[in-house]
Amino acid sequence: MKFAKIVTTGLLATILGLSLAGCAPTPKHEGTGGYIDDTVVTTKVKAKLLGEKDLRSTEINVETFKGRVQLSGFVSSAQAAQKAVNVTRTVPGVRSVVNGMQIK
Repeated sequence: MKFAKIVTTGLLATILGLSLAGCAPTPKHEGTGGYIDDTVVTTKVKAKLLGEKDLRSTEINVETFKGRVQLSGFVSSAQAAQKAVNVTRTVPGVRSVVNGMQIK
């Protein structure tokens, strides 16, 4: 009886440990907490870009991975692209900005 209880407890601990390890971050994949943080940063960047009247922010895509924000899509000029980059840099949680926008 005691042996069965020890084996069951050990098995449950192993399953729990493996489940939590599945949420652990790696260099190419975020953990759950990092994913949530990046989602918040993405949302804040999009909101900030929407507030800029001279930017067509609906044509700018925003993706975030570990605080690194990548902007892609289309803008009307190089000045608009630079403004989007500058606005993005002001958002808390943004560590760097990659400009992948194209001028149409």
